[in-house]
Amino acid sequence: MANSLRSEVIKLYKNLLYLGREYPKGADYFRSRLKAAFLKNKDETDPEKIKQLIARGEFVIKELEALYFLRKYRAMKQRYYSDNKP
Repeated sequence: MANSLRSEVIKLYKNLLYLGREYPKGADYFRSRLKAAFLKNKDETDPEKIKQLIARGEFVIKELEALYFLRKYRAMKQRYYSDNKP
């Protein structure tokens, strides 16, 4: 049980680290915050609590992806459409 949760946590950390490369405040800022969040919960042993924390991390992944898609959408819209109407 513990090994499967450990691998899930490591996979979550790697995914978040990968997504943090494009963070608006910079990759170093994101990496330090990510590391602090994982170190804060490093001594957690309750499997249910660990599963809750993993679910929270997956929610953060979805939020980051939405942020990036929105930023790309705005850039494309700004590039191809003008706001001033004739």
